[in-house]
Amino acid sequence: MSGSNDMLVRFWGVRGSAPVPGPSTVRYGGNTPCVEVRCGSHVVILDAGSGLRELGKLMAQDSIDADIFLTHPHLDHIIGLPFFGPFYGTQNHMRLWIPKMASLDEDWVDGLFKPPYFPIPLSRLGARIESRGFAVGDVFRVNDGITVRTIGLDHPGGSVGLRLSYCGKSVVYMTDVELSHRDEAALAGFAADADVLICDATYTEEEKDAHAGWGHSTWEDAVRLGATARVSQLVLFHHAPDRSDRALDEIGWKAAKLLPGTEVASEGFTIQA
Repeated sequence: MSGSNDMLVRFWGVRGSAPVPGPSTVRYGGNTPCVEVRCGSHVVILDAGSGLRELGKLMAQDSIDADIFLTHPHLDHIIGLPFFGPFYGTQNHMRLWIPKMASLDEDWVDGLFKPPYFPIPLSRLGARIESRGFAVGDVFRVNDGITVRTIGLDHPGGSVGLRLSYCGKSVVYMTDVELSHRDEAALAGFAADADVLICDATYTEEEKDAHAGWGHSTWEDAVRLGATARVSQLVLFHHAPDRSDRALDEIGWKAAKLLPGTEVASEGFTIQA
């Protein structure tokens, strides 16, 4: 449990594209993006991939007041929403923060909770769920003195990077971004001096050209950004679905040689910021 002025980061899903359970992913995990950030006693959840279901099982016995931030509507980042247990508890209150994007209808999350995709409307799940929109570039405050800054990321259809600040500490979440297609200075400025930078590291340099325009970065790109931004700790995230545990071990070893302290995200990995 974190202290009143601490930020605790815990990973529940670290893969991109699709859940990949099986023997080759058992150590790092096969669930898609979901990160829990506890700011003192307040819970903030970043993305709602299949890892959200596992987080919900842990929270099932509590009375929940939490903020959930979605970065974009691709399936690997929202597939967990209908299966998040706390949504069904009448004692719970959650705010669902939804980015406004030109390519999307404002009620795109509601559409997920309708036939033919899911039989129960969001409004009938049991919990009090408030949908709150935000524009890319907005800066605002949420519960308990948490400040959130946002930035647009280069990704098909758009995506949003988030910087959470609390009691002088900061966590930056920058997944689903093609770093080589964006002015690195702007992103480095956004992440500057963060205690933790969670960054897209889907590909390797050898795979980069074959996936140009797909909206993801290499682990080498992430290391360069982390060094330029002078972050205290870089965490490589959004692993390719076919990347085995053994391959991630090798990436982690290489990355830590280039930028000491770099970690490869795994389910259950926890950081005290």
